Amino acid sequence: MPKLKTNSGAKKRFTLTGSGKIKRKHAFKSHILTKKTKKQKRNLTYFTTVNKVDETNVKELLCLK
Repeated sequence: MPKLKTNSGAKKRFTLTGSGKIKRKHAFKSHILTKKTKKQKRNLTYFTTVNKVDETNVKELLCLK
C-alpha cells in the first residue's frame, strides 16, 4: 500500500496535544477587528480543541487514522 500524504492545509492549522486531542485556533481574528469588542478579540486569541464530531475528519486529513 502506498504512503498517505498529509493534507498540507490541515498540517498548518492543527496540532496534537499530549493526551491525543487536536488543538486549533479560533476563526474571525484576522481582519475587520474594529467592530469587535475587546472581550471578543481577547477570547478569540486562545487555542481550543476540535469538536468530537469533527475529530475523525481532521485525523483523516492528518493521516493519523
